[in-house]
Amino acid sequence: MGGYGDVQMIDENGLRMDGRKPGDVRPITIETGVVPVADGSCRMVWGTNEAIVAVYGPMEAHPRKIQKQDRAVIDVAYNMAPFSTTDRIRPGFNRRSREISKVTQDALESVVLLELYPRSKIRVSIEIISAEAGTRCVGLTAASVALADAGIPMTDLVVSVASGKVNDVVVCDLNKEEDNYGEADLPMGILPNTGELVFLQMDGDLSPEEFKQAWDYNVEAALQVHKLMVEALKGGAKQ
Repeated sequence: MGGYGDVQMIDENGLRMDGRKPGDVRPITIETGVVPVADGSCRMVWGTNEAIVAVYGPMEAHPRKIQKQDRAVIDVAYNMAPFSTTDRIRPGFNRRSREISKVTQDALESVVLLELYPRSKIRVSIEIISAEAGTRCVGLTAASVALADAGIPMTDLVVSVASGKVNDVVVCDLNKEEDNYGEADLPMGILPNTGELVFLQMDGDLSPEEFKQAWDYNVEAALQVHKLMVEALKGGAKQ
């Protein structure tokens, strides 16, 4: 997050630069089965973010040193394509991609029934094709859909949304300008059926009241996105 300075992102009518109200979510489309060679896959377009996720497995875990005798391991690789932003990204993994891979792995491990696949590995490849803001949230949400498309048993789907504060106003689902120039960012990973959290991060400052508003926005948005995820899986999930 950066200080917004003189950048005005909320107009006199309370509308944001992209025409949304404070609590609105960007347009979302979800497709499953988009990578034929994968066991499960998902393409998610969220605003101008675009992520493609492929799931492979369960398979025997190699090398053997990573095997768990009582459960599977999830191997997550998050990557942003060099052309995904206006500033070309250096190919390969970096510190940020490794951190997001680990956060995503931890979140998914909390819902996948790993004990059903001892000594196995489930590989999750997340490729960000176009990046606007909130790519870690899009990647995690799309990965959850791809796992379900692969028929991997889970206790719930994971929906990730980031709300924040711009021009002293709490808003839902930050876009690029709001993420760059806003005052705070609160990404959350939510289980829609129970309301539980599987991850929570925060950047910037929010008062207790602002934190609650951002929390409520995220939970409400997660329920909306969850409906789209279920519809996509009904239309194309593998049986």
